[in-house]
Amino acid sequence: MDTTLLIMAAGIGSRFGGGIKQLEPVDEQGHIIMDYSIHDAIEAGFNKVIFIIRKDIEEEFREVIGSRISAICAKHNVTVDYAFQDINDIPGELPAGRTKPWGTGQAVLAAKDLITTPFIVINADDYYGKEGFKAVHTYLVEGGKSCMAGFVLKNTLSDNGGVTRGICRMDADHNLTEVDETKNIVKTVDGAEADGVKLDVDSLVSMNMWGLTPDFLDVLEEGFKEFFEKEVPCNPLKAEYLIPIFIGELLERGKMAVKVLKTNDTWYGMTYHEDVAAVKGSFKEMLENGVYKADLFSDL
Repeated sequence: MDTTLLIMAAGIGSRFGGGIKQLEPVDEQGHIIMDYSIHDAIEAGFNKVIFIIRKDIEEEFREVIGSRISAICAKHNVTVDYAFQDINDIPGELPAGRTKPWGTGQAVLAAKDLITTPFIVINADDYYGKEGFKAVHTYLVEGGKSCMAGFVLKNTLSDNGGVTRGICRMDADHNLTEVDETKNIVKTVDGAEADGVKLDVDSLVSMNMWGLTPDFLDVLEEGFKEFFEKEVPCNPLKAEYLIPIFIGELLERGKMAVKVLKTNDTWYGMTYHEDVAAVKGSFKEMLENGVYKADLFSDL
């Protein structure tokens, strides 16, 4: 069965301080986090890659990763495509002064015409580990409609500041019932807390790794129209159409069921510039332990 890896790479990291954070090398071979995600997705069985980028970073993107990945994918019978997120691609007028992108919901819609198979959606600058890709792929090829990789909270925290995480509530069958968007989660001596409130570090959190089908895109598109009518007038410069928030609303209305697939892998991301050294250290360790080969794609 054909399945697609959808990579949201249109955002330039505002907190990262200089440079496009998705394009920062994490090993001595010059691979970036995205290389590892693509490797893990191909290994899990995904056979199409779609990059969602902005037109103005296309040249740099192709130079640093796109052309190289296309060549690697061609060897493994994996196709590569590009979708472009555009601030003007909206069901209404662009509010005067709006420069902020419309969020992950609109990013995925940019690829709507290219997605013909079940797909996994990820952030370009996050490392998810192998387990999530395998779990989501298995779920989708076995006919599952919607799922999410649930990461253990303690495996997703930064040593360099607070992070926002969607803490998941589930029923007994591991169906998602609610995503509680929690801001400013910091590590503490005995776990983690947000604004002084202690959190269960074994809770599962959403890291924007969703398994979905093309049917979902029609619902997402309708939701975008509704968002434009209701949310944008209240906050024309900053309102964002975000997948976890939208899915949360669908869950509330009983319009969607999402299976949470637990993964024990550690998530790495470069939220802060200071995270770079730690992330590089983690990749060095994984290479030394044989999780990956230095010639990354040679084991596929």
